Amino acid sequence: MKSETPYADLSPDAVLDAVEASGYRSDGRVLALNSYENRVYQVGIDEDAPVVVKFYRPGRWTDAAILEEHAFALELAALEIPVVAPLARDGVTLHLHDAYRFAIFPRRGGRWPELGLATDREWLGRFLGRIHAVGRAGAFAHRRRLQIDELGWKSREFVLQGSWMPDYLAAKYEDVTASLLEEVELRAADWGGARQGRIHGDCHRGNILWTEAGPHFVDLDDCLCGPAIQDIWMLLAGSRAEMRAQLTDILSGYEQFAPFDRAELGLIEPLRALRMIHYAAWIARRWHDPAFPLAFPWFAEPRYWEEHYRALDEQLAAVVEPPLEL
Repeated sequence: MKSETPYADLSPDAVLDAVEASGYRSDGRVLALNSYENRVYQVGIDEDAPVVVKFYRPGRWTDAAILEEHAFALELAALEIPVVAPLARDGVTLHLHDAYRFAIFPRRGGRWPELGLATDREWLGRFLGRIHAVGRAGAFAHRRRLQIDELGWKSREFVLQGSWMPDYLAAKYEDVTASLLEEVELRAADWGGARQGRIHGDCHRGNILWTEAGPHFVDLDDCLCGPAIQDIWMLLAGSRAEMRAQLTDILSGYEQFAPFDRAELGLIEPLRALRMIHYAAWIARRWHDPAFPLAFPWFAEPRYWEEHYRALDEQLAAVVEPPLEL
């Protein structure tokens, strides 16, 4: 079915045709970039810098939701916050060609952020604080809100309804995810009353590029309304002591531009649990897309599900532990 292989007709020629129909003159070079939810290409432009073209997964977002993503990115960029925003052509940022919706972005290079230095973590925190300060000054009308039910219970049910894991693990997965989500709801209902605003939504290190000029943020495809900690916790790694030190540095920069409620620290492990459950369901939902079995072949192997179950069981213990404190 076309809905299961939505990019079947997106050939290199189709990519070039779409770019040229938008008013750019291509030099014929097309390079596929690392992306699974959408399709992203670097396209050479005649006598100009290459551009990056993102083709949105059909049926995932409404036009209004995509335009809110673009408007948020442009609002941040206008304030000189380093977010890669879409290019406008005659005021238009969302284009349509042969039923594919797409946007064109300037190419911005950079490296994976190591965040090994306190100064780098503080630098990143300053920009996150600025993003959230702007995010709280407005509101989304068409983007999603961060929800336990969507990330947790619905993801769990989708996995359980499929034939992904070995039979001997299904009951264990059902039990551990039920216990985990019950604890998440107990500790994170209504996000503990945390103030919510427009946020990046998927602020892991893969969506940050670092240059000599510092960090810049890419891919606001998952921007939504949620608590600030959602854009912070994925930047933390290591032991509790290491995460405490990292968080101290990030917040040192963050709080120069926006207040941060320390009560949100209690949401870190519940949010991590939700991401673990949702990630498995995300791959399962996209398995009919040929790119996914190629990129995640281990997903269909019993070993993955055994490790996933153990990780969920360990995360249950982490959720019920006292939250991280500074």
